[in-house]
Amino acid sequence: MRAYVSLALAGFRRYSTYRQAMVAGMATNVAFGLLRMAVLVAAVGQAPIAGYDVAATTTYVWLGQGLMAVVVLWGDKQLADRVRSGDVVVDLYRPWHLQSALFAEDVGRAGYAVLVRLAPPVAFGAVFFPFRWPGFGTAPVFVISVALAVAVSFGMRFLLNATTFWLLDNRGVQALYTALTWLFCGLAVPLAFFPDWALPIVWSTPFAAMLQAPIDIFLERGSPWPLLAAQGFWALVVLAVGHLVLARAVRKVVVQGG
Repeated sequence: MRAYVSLALAGFRRYSTYRQAMVAGMATNVAFGLLRMAVLVAAVGQAPIAGYDVAATTTYVWLGQGLMAVVVLWGDKQLADRVRSGDVVVDLYRPWHLQSALFAEDVGRAGYAVLVRLAPPVAFGAVFFPFRWPGFGTAPVFVISVALAVAVSFGMRFLLNATTFWLLDNRGVQALYTALTWLFCGLAVPLAFFPDWALPIVWSTPFAAMLQAPIDIFLERGSPWPLLAAQGFWALVVLAVGHLVLARAVRKVVVQGG
């Protein structure tokens, strides 16, 4: 366990070195947050939609802008690039479980992103626009929900990267994943805006557990326990499937070019 704690700290330090990139990303989040807020507030300005009034909508926007970097809604290429280059063989020989090691690093990354990518946009939205804060008892539940969202996102990204063991180039799969995530996680619009017939479908996917679930808990839209249960279920599923896929992949590692 001490090794994985060290990896988490290393992940925190690694991303804290790119301060200019983090500041640029934060500024981009705020800029796009203003655009998204203008569109959505115009939609709910006349009357609330699916329980979203102006305050709930602005809270949804700024939470989403911050959480998207904490959770990482798009795919990453760290493992995929190492599979293509063959460097993954070195990783597999190290005295760790590769999936657990990468997860520990991702936890460190997420911790740093909370400080520089989540807190500033939320503070900006709370200062300049109507904002709906949750009750005191909801705060720790929200923290747990965000942690589960990070776990689900990592599990999905690990599976996405693991396809490179067979495909060697997973950019097509990654593009499809990004499009599905953007639509079904609740980033484009709140999932409550979807037609009634589509709600059971979108909530039955792991994408909703990555963004919409923690936002709904923050906004106190119903009981948080079914949302936490769904997040916990998907975290266990995607991490367990990732473990099985990795075990299958390392039986025969084919390195491009040899």
